[in-house]
Amino acid sequence: MLPARLRVVYLHGFASSPASRKAHFFREQLQQLGFVVTAPDLAQGDFERLTISAQLKVIDRAANHNPIILIGSSLGGYLAALYAARHPEVDRLVLLAPAFDFHRLWTTQLGPERLAAWKEAEVIRVFHYAAGRELPLRHEFLDDASHFEPFPDFCQPALIFHGNHDDVVPFIYSSKFVEAHANARLVRVESGHELTDVLDEIWRRSQEFLVDGTRPGE
Repeated sequence: MLPARLRVVYLHGFASSPASRKAHFFREQLQQLGFVVTAPDLAQGDFERLTISAQLKVIDRAANHNPIILIGSSLGGYLAALYAARHPEVDRLVLLAPAFDFHRLWTTQLGPERLAAWKEAEVIRVFHYAAGRELPLRHEFLDDASHFEPFPDFCQPALIFHGNHDDVVPFIYSSKFVEAHANARLVRVESGHELTDVLDEIWRRSQEFLVDGTRPGE
């Protein structure tokens, strides 16, 4: 069994915040079991200048070089994977619709015309779910993302949840990762990208993985 004192760091998704429904749900469930849960603001109040590199530094400060469990949603899941690949002190991960191959995902979805317009204007306006309105995002975000590997090669145990009807990050991305990583287990659920309608199912499986220390395949 994992020690209850092992701290959990929850990483929210793109254009979200530590006040998201999933962050609140996991914090509440885990705290009832005695875990200390941290959910940092990955944008640090400056969404316009958001980058992958800057978010990894936020995670590093939250971890403070201690053994931790990472739970990440969408972009937060990709960040968790990147961080775990660079930090062996991460004990295990729960990833919710992780945005693997993030740079390709974005460039494919935006298309060449919008990408060119973003680069020329230097900023693009995107809807920020936590703010409830569109906010500017600098092109540095995409430039920086291009420097990171699409499928981080971490070796810690991981439990991955992905919706069969995810139209933002198709489940094939998680399937591809799991095919190459015996340390990870994929649980496909009947949901879309948000996964908020299957949180009880996700928690039942996550509790076994986090509390009992069950490894994928056991």
